[in-house]
Amino acid sequence: MEKITIQTAIPSDLKTVWEAYTSPEHIVNWNFASDDWCCPEAKNDLKEGGTYFARMEAKDGSFGFDFKAIYSHVDPQSSLTYKLEDGRDVKTSFERDSQGVIVTTVFDPESQNPIDMQRDGWQAILNQFKSYVSSLKGQPNQ
Repeated sequence: MEKITIQTAIPSDLKTVWEAYTSPEHIVNWNFASDDWCCPEAKNDLKEGGTYFARMEAKDGSFGFDFKAIYSHVDPQSSLTYKLEDGRDVKTSFERDSQGVIVTTVFDPESQNPIDMQRDGWQAILNQFKSYVSSLKGQPNQ
């Protein structure tokens, strides 16, 4: 099955983008596809063999799920690769360009939902990430 690719360009420095993407205190602020969802908890043991965990929930309490993965490769401020509980692979890369940082995620689709729905959902989360990083500009220590 063909992999799905999503991408965004973020006008920020690589250190800020990496920290916002990998630090649990930041992940809880952007890791959801729409404003009626939230990420109340995140944990990240950012090393090969380490575990990534994020709880995603509808704000009205109607639905929620745990997103868990094990890292197979971590190259700080460059890329990370992990395997989801169902065996699918996900790779996210961070590349500097003249405008900031290009974040690209390539992942194996699952079989329950249409490809377009999966791409749109993951892209919506990446768009939330971009908005969150943009809100960090001018913050101390960012």
